[in-house]
Amino acid sequence: MITAAAVTTTEAAAEVTTEATTEAVVEAIQNEVDKATTIFTNVGNQLKSMVPSLIIAVLSLVVGIVAAKIIAYLVSKALKRSSMDNAARSFLISLIKIILYIVVIMMALTIMNVPMSSIITIFGAAGLAISLALQNCLSNLCGGFIILFSKPFTVGDMIEIDGSVGTVKSISILYTKIITVDSKTIVIPNGKVSDAKIINYTESPTRRVDMTFDISYDEDFTRVREMILDVIRKNSLILPDPEPIVRMGAHKDSSISIDVLVWTANENYLTVKYDLNEGIKSKFDANNIEIPYSQLDVHIKE
Repeated sequence: MITAAAVTTTEAAAEVTTEATTEAVVEAIQNEVDKATTIFTNVGNQLKSMVPSLIIAVLSLVVGIVAAKIIAYLVSKALKRSSMDNAARSFLISLIKIILYIVVIMMALTIMNVPMSSIITIFGAAGLAISLALQNCLSNLCGGFIILFSKPFTVGDMIEIDGSVGTVKSISILYTKIITVDSKTIVIPNGKVSDAKIINYTESPTRRVDMTFDISYDEDFTRVREMILDVIRKNSLILPDPEPIVRMGAHKDSSISIDVLVWTANENYLTVKYDLNEGIKSKFDANNIEIPYSQLDVHIKE
């Protein structure tokens, strides 16, 4: 049997244990509160010490941004007096702004006692990540930079790129847009444009029209040549200098080729080409000049 004394002893022991546990919990809580208080106190002290630097950094950032805009405006105003292309000028101004903003941010971070090595590391890592993510865009950007400043062509020029012929409508930082003679719009990435073979038909004010006409071997070449020269002389769009060339170009299987080379203003190229085709054909018909066509003679042996 459990005696009254044993029960009393057990209850007393339980009370002692409960008190010890409560004290331990209270002590643990107190320790955590002290740690948190210490952390907040340290943070508060650091913030207090950083407030002057933070204020100066913010002021420097604001003043720097305003100064960057003023500098970009002055540079833009100066470039407008130059002969630089509008797209190239816009690109250069944007590049100057970006560089100035980066310099301002670096100055603000330096004022806040951020180590320069850390700043460079951050910008380097960010630049690497951006370059990997936007590799194609950067290629087009570099291509646009090359096109705008080397100027292989300008807006309004008729060019040929990879077999596509058209008039340049616009040159942006990433793409070049051309309009074909049949009014199709072709947009080509500048990265491909800078690597492609480019033929500029309108960089020179004049252009040569190259044509070939075939006549029969039975015709008098000298007589036919004078007919072609007569058509050329009557066309006011054909330039007398350089002198037009009408010469025998080749002896073919069933005809003689006559090369006709004349010069005209760039804008008159197609008109002169069509005029010569129509005028020489009419001249040949009026003088019964035979224009041979492919023939096949078949001999049957018995």
